[in-house]
Amino acid sequence: MLLHVLLLLHASAGASSSISCSDDQGKPVDWFYLYKLPHLPHEPVQEGLKYLFMDGESEGWTDGKTLVNDSQSAVGQTVGPLYEGGDVGYILYNDQPPQQPKLSGDATRSCGHTKGVVVFDKQQGFWLVHSTPHFPPPKSQGQFSYPASGISNGQNFICVTYPFERFQTIGEQLKINQPHIYDCSIPASLAAAVPAMANLCKHTLGRWDNTSSSPSNRSISLLSLAGSEFVSFAKGASFANDLYHSWVAPTLQSDLLVQFWRRSTGILHSDCSQSWKVLNIDLISPGKSITFKATEDHSKWAVSVGGSSAGSGASGDWVCVGDINRDEAEEKRGGGTVCRQDTVVWKAYRSAALQCETCDGEVQTCDKSARYR
Repeated sequence: MLLHVLLLLHASAGASSSISCSDDQGKPVDWFYLYKLPHLPHEPVQEGLKYLFMDGESEGWTDGKTLVNDSQSAVGQTVGPLYEGGDVGYILYNDQPPQQPKLSGDATRSCGHTKGVVVFDKQQGFWLVHSTPHFPPPKSQGQFSYPASGISNGQNFICVTYPFERFQTIGEQLKINQPHIYDCSIPASLAAAVPAMANLCKHTLGRWDNTSSSPSNRSISLLSLAGSEFVSFAKGASFANDLYHSWVAPTLQSDLLVQFWRRSTGILHSDCSQSWKVLNIDLISPGKSITFKATEDHSKWAVSVGGSSAGSGASGDWVCVGDINRDEAEEKRGGGTVCRQDTVVWKAYRSAALQCETCDGEVQTCDKSARYR
């Protein structure tokens, strides 16, 4: 009898959570980056469901083993367990939510331009930041799916697995972002330890008050489950400035190349007005698989111009993936980005940036544009 009890205790102690970022073989990973490729004209629709994948074991971009709308894709393997039930906390937020009427102008301005998925249990969980409208479906739908509206353009995802104790801080960051939360649940068994998440959940479909006590912006280091460092930048509407030029570049002490949705109004041009340049990317080729214009890419990412291998020291090797654009309207909305300093990831993103806009509005190779002032 005693032996039986000891075996049960050992099994319980060794039990691991199934809530984790996963690769497209269902293997838990500490973090991953995923680039959903655009559907280019005259190509089969299926081409717009292909993706590139990179995790801690990669040496750069690798082809996804299936399509992004497949439940066996890395995104499907990660988000899918949410729909299987269990005592988990989750928050789904998107300024373009699925299965709901389009937000009115006032409602749009009162919430952040921010998209993501947070799922966790009492041991661990993941925070997935992405750029895809109408994704993912609410839990009541019962299964993972990928929206047709997310096929045409390129999209980016960053997923990081965190220990449970990190989710209070993540909730505080999300409050600054002022997300449009369309589905959530924080069980009582978890709520006391993550009050920021519980309070966010009470804000489902609510309107944000821009005079709240939250800071206008905050950056904070977050250590993943395996101890990898990520830096979360979160800004609210009261920040009233460009995320990248006024904050991320000077904080990282690095010139940045930025990819964002270029078909909105009030686009901010490349900016060399201060110590650190921020240049808009114009032509992209991740993994040298296909080449496309920034106008065909809805993703939002930034990469430092020089890497540490090029002699730029601590200011190099930065990659940031987030959910906000460089335009006038989004200066006055919440949103953010998650940054990491990693040579392999940096090379993958930096080599994807082919042509950039100079500060005079010309388009040159990104190497030439970065030297231009």
